[in-house]
Amino acid sequence: MAAGEEEGAAEPEQEQEPAAEEPRTFKDLGVTDVLCEACDQLGWKVPTKIQIEAIPVALQGRDVIGLAETGSGKTGAFALPILQALLDTPQRLFALVLTPTRELAFQISEQFEALGSSIGVQSTVIVGGIDTMSQSLALAKKPHVIIATPGRLVDHLENTKGFNLRALKFLVMDEADRILNMDFETEVDKILKVIPRDRKTFLFSATMTKKVQKLQRAALKNPVKCAVSSKYQTVEKLQQYYIFIPSKFKDSYLVYILNELAGNSFMIFCSTCNNTQRTALLLRNLGFTAIPLHGQMSQNKRLGSLNKFKAKARSILLATDVASRGLDIPHVDVVINFDIPTHSKDYIHRVGRTARAGRSGKSITFVTQYDVELFQRIEHLIGKKLPAFPMQEEEVMMLTERVAEAQRIARMELREQGEKKRSRNDDDDTEEAIGVRNKVAGGKKKKRKA
Repeated sequence: MAAGEEEGAAEPEQEQEPAAEEPRTFKDLGVTDVLCEACDQLGWKVPTKIQIEAIPVALQGRDVIGLAETGSGKTGAFALPILQALLDTPQRLFALVLTPTRELAFQISEQFEALGSSIGVQSTVIVGGIDTMSQSLALAKKPHVIIATPGRLVDHLENTKGFNLRALKFLVMDEADRILNMDFETEVDKILKVIPRDRKTFLFSATMTKKVQKLQRAALKNPVKCAVSSKYQTVEKLQQYYIFIPSKFKDSYLVYILNELAGNSFMIFCSTCNNTQRTALLLRNLGFTAIPLHGQMSQNKRLGSLNKFKAKARSILLATDVASRGLDIPHVDVVINFDIPTHSKDYIHRVGRTARAGRSGKSITFVTQYDVELFQRIEHLIGKKLPAFPMQEEEVMMLTERVAEAQRIARMELREQGEKKRSRNDDDDTEEAIGVRNKVAGGKKKKRKA
């Protein structure tokens, strides 16, 4: 009780401080001029909450635990202090950023390059799916910053001659909860063993799980905790809906919603690579510009898909959870959970792809007779009951025939792609939209010719 009273007594003081001087610019946070200019060029006018909390502490040389929801400006919160320290003591192999997915690694690298371009910072991305030889050559050039997924980095630490991280000054673990959920624990342990104990460590995570607490004890010294949202929450400007439907009509309802909300850009989440691919083919057969993004595509294809969607050349991106976190695609208007996430926390990260940086957005979650319990868990986690998305059932039923035909063609194409893969042992060409159109129009003629 006494502790509670003490807190109460200290409150008025705490309130007065920010009122007197609320940091409004990066300069107020202690960021050096050349980096303030870089922020300005990137269009970062004012620091986000997590940046206001974390940057001054990090600049004092303290270890930081940052708890912040997705889309909150975490990358800037660790990149700016690292670049500022690098300016003071220039050194190669200065910082290592560990991240759970390849896409996130490339995105963090882009931000480091953009912020550090005027001071000549070099960064290298070390992830799976890319030729190890070229990565070894990049590491031999000793970049200032390495952004890596844990598995491939351990691979290089064990097998690349002359490469070590014995002089490392900064370690960042971004999306730490996800790194550990993906069972990278042994890799992280191996990395912690071969880097200096005398270093600065930043640990960023959207959620504080038991595994993250354990990692914090092992890797951080007397850290300062910067929490922006202590409760799981979704952004206020996000309108969240659900639809309750029989699972056999799922595809028809998806097509209905895409027609109803035409003109928006969509991100549709599926639970497996196969369903992502199947649904992308199905939608293409119906004339939608859809592209898939999943773990079985080669790295170049994944980046290609992402770039087409970012450039608005395609309006629908179908993805597995590989793409649900950390990816900043600015113009997602609607997120559709076509397959409900099995982990409720993944729901927050998925819908966090829209309504970013103050914009509004919609999310619609498909709930079939098999998903009721999972859906109730999500509602319990976010602490609110979601409204149903208004729909005209008869209109959906009018689509079933066309959808059934498109499903049949999509199944054939999936089978063909599987055979091609086996014969070529190569990645399927996921951009076969033209071939798809031809098949819809003249598939039967082709068959006869064959």
